[in-house]
Amino acid sequence: MSTESDYRTESDSMGEVRVPANALYGAQTQRAIDNFPISDRRFGRRFIGAIGQVKRFSAEVNVDLGLLDEEKGEAIAAASEEVAEGRHDDQFPVDIFQTGSGTSTHMNANEVIANRAIELMGGKKGSKEIHPTTTSISVKGRTT
Repeated sequence: MSTESDYRTESDSMGEVRVPANALYGAQTQRAIDNFPISDRRFGRRFIGAIGQVKRFSAEVNVDLGLLDEEKGEAIAAASEEVAEGRHDDQFPVDIFQTGSGTSTHMNANEVIANRAIELMGGKKGSKEIHPTTTSISVKGRTT
């Protein structure tokens, strides 16, 4: 039997949603879990690892370009490396069959990386001290 302490409340532009307290993902991922329970198939290790690598290098480049605070950038890069290494594969529960654009998977990665980066900086996951979209930062107008 689950209790209130087993969950935290996260909010986004669509309102509040309950997320498992121990999850690194947030509101958008929980909505995808709830809205797309289609096949029970998840993305594989190599795909998740590739996302982590892209996010890590994006953070490093944006720090080098002065577009991202160095402390946050280092935490995002470290969290992204953990994703690349497979340390958080259980935090990618979104079904491979979802909307056509892959937004749910992208936000899943953003939320996991942002919340892990927050933890690495000594903060509390879900606090948005590093907003999930920060891990999807822009380089000269292009989103990564």
